[in-house]
Amino acid sequence: MTRAPWADDRWELAEGDVIAPGRYAVRLLGGGRRYEAYLAWDETLHTLVVVKLVRPGQTENEGTLAGLAGEAEILSRLAHPSLVRSFDAVLTGERPHLVLELLDGPRLSTLERRYGIIVEQLLPLALQLCSVLHYMASQGYAHLDMKPRNIIMSSTPKLIDLSVAQTFAGARTSRSQIGTDAYMAPEQCDPARFAEIDEHTDVWGLGVTLYEALARRRPFPDGDHASDDLSARFPQLELPPEPLPRDVPPAVAELVLGCLRDRPADRPLPAEVAETLEPLAALLPLPRLGRFRPGATPARPPAPAR
Repeated sequence: MTRAPWADDRWELAEGDVIAPGRYAVRLLGGGRRYEAYLAWDETLHTLVVVKLVRPGQTENEGTLAGLAGEAEILSRLAHPSLVRSFDAVLTGERPHLVLELLDGPRLSTLERRYGIIVEQLLPLALQLCSVLHYMASQGYAHLDMKPRNIIMSSTPKLIDLSVAQTFAGARTSRSQIGTDAYMAPEQCDPARFAEIDEHTDVWGLGVTLYEALARRRPFPDGDHASDDLSARFPQLELPPEPLPRDVPPAVAELVLGCLRDRPADRPLPAEVAETLEPLAALLPLPRLGRFRPGATPARPPAPAR
């Protein structure tokens, strides 16, 4: 396995180490290129929280700090049952970080990988995701990184990681692509199309997320992230999505593929996706507890993602 270039850029905090006054590390949960996530104890809240901590090598990086400040501001403005909550933000000093609620549940990406998701489970989830995307858009914000890894399947599914979220105006005037390549709408991929970013943009990421859950694969082949050629890096700029498996209900397949239309205006809005999904979800049988073959040994339950 290729080692991530930021793998050695870490705080290496042990249990009980002070992150900030009254805030103590419990254990490392994970992280990405710019941040580490720690399970931590907060004395003021008197509860466990997640601390999203800027990596040591990023504490002087203006872009990383601006991203953290932007996420803190957005989370202070937005409140929705399906959106992660923030309790505090420390934007200066040795360890800039956000304090986020601890969510008890696996990521959608983990469930897909270990078990698979059936349509009876997926449509109610999609309705909740439409709800939070509609709310964000009504407040003038695009998430811009809608994907299974950013959905925590707690008692109420939660959309997390607003580190690249922006106002629509901000996204349209961005100097570079924002998001995760495989989940980016065409107008996110091509700088010449940034002006098209609007309320339909996150619907593309929702479409890829639903497609992946239904098909156990993404709708487009992987691109070459290192390529300077836009079409090589983003196949979704040139190729149509692959057909969904034939066992996907036709009405569901039509809706998901409709979310993946090239022109933003040709895609439904989040509320329109929900209006289409509601009667479809009502007609489906209740979700089954598992999809195991008779005699098969069930996989171990997924550990909660933080």
